Amino acid sequence: MATKPVPPRPAPRLYLAIPPVDEPSRLAAELADLLAAADVAAVLVRLRETDPRRMISSIKALAPAIQNAGAALLIDGHPDIVARAGADGAHLTGLAAMEEAMPSLKPDRIAGVGGLATRHDSMAAGEAGADYVLFGEPDANGQRPSLEAIAERLEWWDELFEPPCVGFATSREEAEAFAAAGADFVLVGDFIWSDPRGAKAALAEIGAAIAEAHAGTLGQAKAEG
Repeated sequence: MATKPVPPRPAPRLYLAIPPVDEPSRLAAELADLLAAADVAAVLVRLRETDPRRMISSIKALAPAIQNAGAALLIDGHPDIVARAGADGAHLTGLAAMEEAMPSLKPDRIAGVGGLATRHDSMAAGEAGADYVLFGEPDANGQRPSLEAIAERLEWWDELFEPPCVGFATSREEAEAFAAAGADFVLVGDFIWSDPRGAKAALAEIGAAIAEAHAGTLGQAKAEG
């Protein structure tokens, strides 16, 4: 009996991290235009540390531009304000932070996690209910694994586990490599915002690049099959 073919993996989608919020109204106007430039699944909002009321106001100012574009709004940390701010979830750093935040986020909101130094921590996060795992972000000292090591971790996760995996890319080269390795999402941030052509052009280029890299892996798999 012939085995049923495995459907091809969908192309990765973008996960956009924005700079720490200073003027949410100005950024909201920019985001409305920016998110039309590429297939952005989610936006990670980084907040300046201040009082909760001010942080909630910042999120509420950004939410329409993000959510009306069909993207999820996640807060970097601060799971305690997610519901009050109308956000879709939170990104947590480290297994302990994720486990502590789960009661306030589940079952209605997204709990993503990074800062997973070992394969064991990654598997534990998946078993604990993480909605995605992030690989490749800098640690507290600004250090991160090599491109090859991150791609290898993404490929390992993609082959064995169900929850989506995200690759943290700091360049077009990394974004393409992570898309080819099996990332479900590619997180992009600072290099998009610092591009001299403007964030919109940079984001559109990266979106096209990861789609092309993914298509190349499908073509190779078909040729080898």
